[in-house]
Amino acid sequence: MAELTGRALIASRCAKFFKDGDFVNLGIGIPLMCVNYLPKGVELWLEAEIGIVGCGATPKWEDADPDLIDAGGQPASVIKGGSVCDHTTSFAFIRGGHIDAAVLGTLQADQEGNIANWTIPGKLAPGMGGAMDLCAGVKKIIVATEHCEKNGSPKILKKCTLPLTGAKCVTDIVTEKCYFEVSPQGLILRELARGCTVEEIQACTEADFIVPDQIGIME
Repeated sequence: MAELTGRALIASRCAKFFKDGDFVNLGIGIPLMCVNYLPKGVELWLEAEIGIVGCGATPKWEDADPDLIDAGGQPASVIKGGSVCDHTTSFAFIRGGHIDAAVLGTLQADQEGNIANWTIPGKLAPGMGGAMDLCAGVKKIIVATEHCEKNGSPKILKKCTLPLTGAKCVTDIVTEKCYFEVSPQGLILRELARGCTVEEIQACTEADFIVPDQIGIME
């Protein structure tokens, strides 16, 4: 198997957080790719706030059911035993604390566990969708994001500058370069992508972070 890099590496690493039988919500973009990298023996109940319980792997367009799409408007599938429900029921799962984990993309995240992923002041935004509900109602919030903006500016900051989606709710941050655990003491560098160094992460991360004696390899 070819070595994973970029967005595929992020999705693959995020998928390793899941345990068999978990009830999980995946956001738009990189998070939706996680279903294609589930570890062997791990089966999930994937919930999409648009109203799918039991999402399966992403089908090709030519094999897709036109009545089944994910939150990003891409083809979706439903596993055996899965179902389609209305928004009221879907958000009851989220707000009622029934979702074990959510994976969200972001514009910014910070060392306090804050996340800003729904708007940039002065730019048109369609709304935050279910992101604020997920941040308030889900036990484990995993941020899946590229480490920097296209212009090279850091996305992992000391303090978010954009309007927050959720405050002190993020538990883990995964980028194509590394994995940070968010702890009460701050960010802890737990894993590095192959070829990346601590010095490289320090150079492209505004946030402070703890470097433990042992650092794993992202896969």
